[in-house]
Amino acid sequence: MPVLQNLMEEIVFATIDELLIGEDVCKCEQCRKDIAALALNSLPPRYVVTAKGASYARADLLEIQKYIDVIGAVTKAIKLVQEHPRHNIKPEK
Repeated sequence: MPVLQNLMEEIVFATIDELLIGEDVCKCEQCRKDIAALALNSLPPRYVVTAKGASYARADLLEIQKYIDVIGAVTKAIKLVQEHPRHNIKPEK
């Protein structure tokens, strides 16, 4: 059975992982998901059902402006979560 997938979610989580490397930001699962939710709410979804559709959507996301939009949304979300974490634990490093 085909699976409906939002490729933007995959791209956002990969971008979060890249941008958090070496940063003094909490990397717990709660903060990562909060960052992803904030970023995804400001980005257009890229839903696919087939592998062929996924290939086209990934190629489309490689366009520089779209990639810059993802980085901008994730960066903004990281700052918001860093300033207002939903927990009181020390950041994982």
